[in-house]
Amino acid sequence: MHAHHEGSAVVVADSQQPVASAVSIDASRDLEISRCVTRLRLLVAAGFVMTLLSAGLAFDLWDGLGNYDTTVGYAGVMVFGLVTGWLVWMLPAERGAVVVVTPYGIRDLRIGNEFLPWESIAEISAEECRGQKTIVLTPSPALRRQLCAIPTLARGARDGCIVIRSEALATDFDTLLRACRDCHAASSAHTALQQEDERGSQSFAVQVS
Repeated sequence: MHAHHEGSAVVVADSQQPVASAVSIDASRDLEISRCVTRLRLLVAAGFVMTLLSAGLAFDLWDGLGNYDTTVGYAGVMVFGLVTGWLVWMLPAERGAVVVVTPYGIRDLRIGNEFLPWESIAEISAEECRGQKTIVLTPSPALRRQLCAIPTLARGARDGCIVIRSEALATDFDTLLRACRDCHAASSAHTALQQEDERGSQSFAVQVS
């Protein structure tokens, strides 16, 4: 992975270095994480190879399947050509950030476009199911009541919690989890400080009156 600073955001893109060694988590900055396109590039390369092999059969460059090699070859060119073209078309779309962690909340575009403020998240935990690690966001009672009214979040919810998957992202699970927890803790501390200041102001106003 590699990270570069754009204004107040840290952008994590696809590379060979693990992001944990390249990005130090700063709860005061935005962390923008894109998809890992390495797997998609491998699929594109495999699609090109299969298309070329199919073209070889279609144009009788070598004897392969007897009387059916031309038919199989043309069918392979059509199928693998279409799939490869679709994968190539998807490449630019995979370059943008899909998970954004900010000091104010989190957005996972794979689930929906909704921005979840940290104030609406009661707890952040980690779970592992079938070898896949996920981040589980336990919503506050207020957000839990609203989940049914937000179809995208409702579909991505599990047992009343919002699940953030880490696979196919240009970062590792531990970095994403640490960023979420650090930003959530910083937001909670800021909220608690604001509440304390408000109580102090109210108490001072009562004494003056």
